[in-house]
Amino acid sequence: MFEMLFEYLSFPFVQYALIAGTLIALCSSLLGVTLVLRRFSYIGDGLSHVAFGAMSFAAVFALTNKMTLILPATIVCAVLLLCGGQKRKIKGDAAIAMISVGSLAVGYLLMNIFAPSSNLSGDVCSTLFGSTSILTLTKGEVLASVVLSVVVVVIFVLCYNKLFAVTFDETFARAIGVKTDFYNLLLAVVIAVIIVLAMNLVGSLLISALVIFPAMSAMRLSKSFKHVTVYSAIISVVCALVGMLISILAGTPVGATIVAVDMLVFVVCALVGRK
Repeated sequence: MFEMLFEYLSFPFVQYALIAGTLIALCSSLLGVTLVLRRFSYIGDGLSHVAFGAMSFAAVFALTNKMTLILPATIVCAVLLLCGGQKRKIKGDAAIAMISVGSLAVGYLLMNIFAPSSNLSGDVCSTLFGSTSILTLTKGEVLASVVLSVVVVVIFVLCYNKLFAVTFDETFARAIGVKTDFYNLLLAVVIAVIIVLAMNLVGSLLISALVIFPAMSAMRLSKSFKHVTVYSAIISVVCALVGMLISILAGTPVGATIVAVDMLVFVVCALVGRK
């Protein structure tokens, strides 16, 4: 088994997958804690469906660089969902559900009517569940993932105190002079970037697990925001690496394998937390 593993690790596409997957998992875990505490856990699922709809448009119009459409569309929807505040006529969970289901339906309808390839079911399955997409990344896509991931981590570190304040008490943060609207906007943009990156790792339907499970596992181990953030990052990276290695060796779908490992770790953390 180890000989086979080392043989696989010598291939560039496996190395690309491990690098991109680790960075994506790290970024997802950092923002996942904030989303869970703000009761926006399901927003990852909604935005991933938006990204799926945008990807369908890009495929139908044969755009060579799909990111030029997917990323702006996802950012716009993230801003609408996170920055509307109390002025929205359609509140949080209902807005997420409407955008999620609508984008998924329109995307699949477009791919069905204007099928970009003869293997429609394979394309849809790969996009929704991330079956092999992480193993087909090009060097340019990996470089883009590295750059965006580094930007996300730097933003989180530099704005940690402000994000902490906005997460726990937005009203008090605004009262003491924190520009809450700006940090909500920043949070929305960063989340959109993470969702678009994570589509290659676990697919549209499983992104929420990548955001939620590490945060929930970490919360079983500590009550401190800083400790939860650190534990979440460690758990997410380890689960992503283990899931990808198991997937490579066993030939199972990458996204589903990573989520299964995340679920197992959550059960372990829950048992440890009780003790």
